[in-house]
Order: sequence, then structure tokens, then C-alpha cells
Amino acid sequence: MDAMVLHKPGQALTLETRALPHPAPGQVRIRVEACGICRTDLHVVDGELPDPALPIVPGHEIVGIVEALGTERPGLVPGMRVGVSWLAHTCGHCPYCGSGRENLCDTPLFTGYTRDGGFATHVLADAGFVFPLAGFSDPVAAAPLMCAGLIGWRSLRAAGDARRIGLYGFGAAAHILAQVCRWQGRSVYAFTRPGDEAAQALAHTLGAVWTGGADQRPPVALDAAIIFAPVGALVPAALAAVHKGGRVVCGGIHMSDIPGFPYRLLWEERQIVSVANLTRRDGEEFLGVAAAAQVQTHTKAYPLSHANEALADLREGRLAGAAVLVP
Repeated sequence: MDAMVLHKPGQALTLETRALPHPAPGQVRIRVEACGICRTDLHVVDGELPDPALPIVPGHEIVGIVEALGTERPGLVPGMRVGVSWLAHTCGHCPYCGSGRENLCDTPLFTGYTRDGGFATHVLADAGFVFPLAGFSDPVAAAPLMCAGLIGWRSLRAAGDARRIGLYGFGAAAHILAQVCRWQGRSVYAFTRPGDEAAQALAHTLGAVWTGGADQRPPVALDAAIIFAPVGALVPAALAAVHKGGRVVCGGIHMSDIPGFPYRLLWEERQIVSVANLTRRDGEEFLGVAAAAQVQTHTKAYPLSHANEALADLREGRLAGAAVLVP
């Protein structure tokens, strides 16, 4: 098998040939058809997330075909298409797992961070943590759903029943979530990098009622805002954009420091909440919603060997939509 491997944060990935892995009991081997590139992959590669299991194969937006099972698993058979996301394994017995919050497990494993991921031709995954993708016929289009879509969905749930929602950072997650919001009858206000006309045009195409730079104020007060861009300075900006009782959801796993801001921005029962990881229930719910809403992802495909180029395009803001590696 071939894989793009990170040996040291801050360095380029290297293309390596490895022996084909054999699934242990409870595991499944998947032939990767497509793997989306998430901003979290960039945080791993750039060393912004601590203690990756080096050397590591990044990638956690995986779509592929089941090739082999370590043990039989109901609902999984060779030849079926499945998806793999960020959450790779949980202990199943800590207080968080026992209370339906496996996203906060005390001893988790994460795909492409503490376990090899999908920047490869093959990957191993826990059989209990893969999602059947019957009905998703295009693996490249489905790949961004496995994290950008899932985290967007969990963030939207954290925003509650808000009708006017601001999305800060209109990339892979926001372009999926905007379609879900439109399907649900919510109004989307899209905030992009100042002057990013391509992202603003995409947001309009996907139903946003207003677009502007992240340095602008929307024309009306928002019920909630979701921040996908890893920029701490957007937190006080979003607080200033929501009305009394409004909620600001931080949807990323990493963000620069939040600057000091006057208490008046938080007063009147405004809230700041974060979203951490995801649960398998999130995945099951969201894939049903994505199908019902007929979500269409906007992607740019790269050969597996061009992973460094794709990461650079994401890092420099040259993408509208999502990058996807195709072995």
C-alpha cells in the first residue's frame, strides 16, 4: 500500500510504500476511494495539535470499500462502501462514554492523529466506528461529509433553534451546513476573509441571505453564530453580532487565543460554547439529514501524491469548498 506520512510536524509529508495491513479482531480493512482534507489535518501537520503518534498518516474524512474483516460484524460485508471519521475508538466505560458523551471519552483514539488515517490507499478502522454509506454513490463528494459535515451538524445542534445563523469561515464545513440550514428554513449570514469574493459567491449560490467580510457587522442581529475559522478574534466579533440571549459556537478543535473583550459583549445572557469531536449518533443523524437535504459538496480532487500541494492550498486560503485526495 502507499501512504503519505508525517514524520515531524512542520515538515512535508513523504510518500511511502508499506506492507498491506491485516485487520485484527474487531477491525476492518478499507480500500480508500477518497479522503477529504480537513483543517484539523493542517493543525496536525503544522504542529498546532500536541503529541501526534508519529510517524502518522493523516486524514480522517475517509470513504472506501470494505476489503477484509478481522471478525464478522453484523451489517458489514466485503465490497460495501463505508465512511470513517475523526473519532476512531473510545473506551466504552468512562463516565462520558457511559452517559452518551463518547466524544469526551477519557482515553480516545483519533483517526489521522493517534491512529493512521486515510492519506493512503488502505486504512484499518474499528468496525464499530465505520458508517455504512449505502446511497452515496460518489466517494469524492461524500468524503467531506465525514468531518466537515459531521462537525457542522454537531455545531448546528449546539446553536439550538436559532433561525438567523452567522457562519464565520466559509470553507468545507460551512458550505455543507449552509445547505442544511436552507433545507431547515433557517437564514444563513456568511462571513469570509475580507475580500474573498469566491467564497462569498459560493455562499450566495448555496442560499446565504447575506455575505460579507469577518470584519463586518450583519444587517440584523443574529440568533447564533458558528465559528469555523481558527481565529480567536472572531469570538468577540461574533458576540457583537448576536442579540440578547444569543449563542456563539466554536466549532474547531484548535483556535488562536481569544483576545480580551468588554463584558458588555457577553452580558444579557449571551453564551460561548465549544464543540469537541463527535459521537457515532451524530454521524447516523447527519448522514440521514445530508441525504434528505440533498447536500451537494463542492470539491477539488488531488492525487494522493499531491497531498502537500492540497494542504498548502488549504493553508493559504486558495480553496472554495473542500480538498479531497484520491488514491
